[in-house]
Amino acid sequence: MAIPTQLGRFASNLFIPGSNPAGIRPRSGGRVPVSIRCGGGGGENTAALEPGFDKKAFRHNLTRSENYNRRGFGHKKETVELMNREYTSDIIKTLKENNNEYTWGEVTVKLAEAYGFCWGVERAVQIAYEARKQFPEEKIWVTNEIIHNPTVNKRLEEMEVQNIPVMSGKKNFDVVDQGDVVILPAFGAAVDEMYTLSQKKVQIVDTTCPWVSKVWNTVEKHKKGDYTSIIHGKYSHEETIATASFAAKYVIVKNMTEATYVCDYILGGELDGSSSTKEDFLLKFKYALSPGFDPDVDLVKVGIANQTTMLKGETEEIGKLFERTMMHKYGVENINEHFISFNTICDATQVVEEVLIKVFDIKRQESLQLA
Repeated sequence: MAIPTQLGRFASNLFIPGSNPAGIRPRSGGRVPVSIRCGGGGGENTAALEPGFDKKAFRHNLTRSENYNRRGFGHKKETVELMNREYTSDIIKTLKENNNEYTWGEVTVKLAEAYGFCWGVERAVQIAYEARKQFPEEKIWVTNEIIHNPTVNKRLEEMEVQNIPVMSGKKNFDVVDQGDVVILPAFGAAVDEMYTLSQKKVQIVDTTCPWVSKVWNTVEKHKKGDYTSIIHGKYSHEETIATASFAAKYVIVKNMTEATYVCDYILGGELDGSSSTKEDFLLKFKYALSPGFDPDVDLVKVGIANQTTMLKGETEEIGKLFERTMMHKYGVENINEHFISFNTICDATQVVEEVLIKVFDIKRQESLQLA
């Protein structure tokens, strides 16, 4: 997915004595990330969706409307040249000239084989830059940080691309007027946000990474088969909020510990005894459950999905854990009636994991902890 695989470009916030990285800006003045929890709504002024609202059909129609664009505006050459000028540095040049490793004082820096922006991030930034060139006079908004990179977000601020304001954890879409341009970030946007924007007749510029859209398609399949989506991710992360908005029933697990708790509950405490009562379950995951979630009813059929910035190895382990759990509870011969899994692992995330293992000569489990 669209994650900045910045094992090389992390240097934009690194001070190395005696170095003068050209084109690198300090972090100060960047946007402050805002935490918004899952729970059925993206903002204070988003339209309420009816229970039977067909989210898949809505998204299908939206992407074919006249006020929607996800392919850019034909200014790729100019924007790529700008990105190449802004996101290079003397540090990278020095590392490349010295077999990808160099020591400044007591600090040794290694340059990974794969570094910089993944293609999803590069695409998102490029389209966002193109939007300002295409709409030089219009007011442009972005529903969240386009990516988690202070230099890019500062540059968009300079282009007068504004964040949708957030008050008390809720986005205020009242500031958006008909004729404005609204950018959806690489992580995507929740369904109710997209619906609200479509009703306002704004120009929507969608930079959502295709790998994220692939996960949305997966949870739609879960919903069609009446499976609860087990989403491996962080409940306050923009991408997971967007993914959960497409699901019917879901529980979000951050790591193997939380996944084990859920599986132990499914097995009535026979896995490792980490789970407790239904009330404790609901309290533990109170920010990470679909509205009205009942663990005694909604964990009979489960499907795996993920926040694409989570590492491949951990997502796979969680998937295998749930598969074994359902086999144990319902029998191997009935597994397909109780468990479903599709590959939604992002290639760029897999590359990050492999790079961590290779560069730092560490075991895969340690790479999960480091990342």
